[in-house]
Amino acid sequence: MVNFFKLYNPLSILWLAILLYLLRIGFIVSAPDKVEFIFVEPFARLLVPVTYEYAFSPALNVFLAGILVLGQAVLVNYFVNHYNLLGKPTFLPALMYVTIASLFKPFMILSAPLICNFLLIWMLFKLASFYKGDDAKSTAYDLGIIVAIGSLIYLPFIFMFLAVWIGLIIFRPFSWREWVSAVLGYVTVFFFLAVIYYLSGRFGNFFRIWAPLGSKFPNAVRINYLNYLVLVPVLVILALYFIKLQQNFYKSYVQVRKCLQLLFFVLLIAGLSFYIKAEFNLVHFIMCVVPLAVFFSYYFHNATKRWFYEGLYLLLLISIVYFQFNTF
Repeated sequence: MVNFFKLYNPLSILWLAILLYLLRIGFIVSAPDKVEFIFVEPFARLLVPVTYEYAFSPALNVFLAGILVLGQAVLVNYFVNHYNLLGKPTFLPALMYVTIASLFKPFMILSAPLICNFLLIWMLFKLASFYKGDDAKSTAYDLGIIVAIGSLIYLPFIFMFLAVWIGLIIFRPFSWREWVSAVLGYVTVFFFLAVIYYLSGRFGNFFRIWAPLGSKFPNAVRINYLNYLVLVPVLVILALYFIKLQQNFYKSYVQVRKCLQLLFFVLLIAGLSFYIKAEFNLVHFIMCVVPLAVFFSYYFHNATKRWFYEGLYLLLLISIVYFQFNTF
């Protein structure tokens, strides 16, 4: 299967869609009667004055989430091919995105982090454009706005502001104007939100928006580790990616190296920003899927022993399906 997606064939999108919904069968079979969908933070609820939390049936919810995932997979694939991160056009990033986005049941339904992935992909396009841009102030301003919009949808997305500054460090010589432009972009969105709070007589609550940012990082998270054995092949592939990257890093173009460095920091930010939510929720980690899809596709694209990488990918698929039907 991996070899098929190594080729750049538009028909691959059809097979991606089939694989996408096959990997969701386990959840559809055991789906609860109601599935909640919240796509804005409580402090931004004023902007959406309608009841929508249970507007979709579980089946429709999964179907719509699948469409979003497929769209994001195509966008990630376009990003990788546009910036030539793998050396030649391929559909591997889309395959990896669809696969990793099926790891856990919470990934398979509509959620705020899933919607934020569109914003994250948009950010990556703009951040990568820093490399050849002469003046990045307007782009940095746009990125600040994107992060602010993402924060309205899902507050932990605020930490992606760090990715903007890291991108400026990686791609650009230092210019304080570019750094300030990103801040101004972020402030612009929340200025208008403050106006809405003021006009609705709730301005005193506006400053409580930032209270979760003061949460302490947890020393431990209570989870049943047996339910996370599906991550074993994920960690193996990720380790193999770093080995392969070490072998090829200085053989790559400078822009490719910088993009991969940026994606590494995006992965760290996405993975560590879960703590400001009161309850630990797996759905947060769907934001890690974007960089992981690129890393996985890099490994599978450069792997040479077909029997090994095909078997490894098959093991990943089997693990995903098995843990959908079996919990401990």
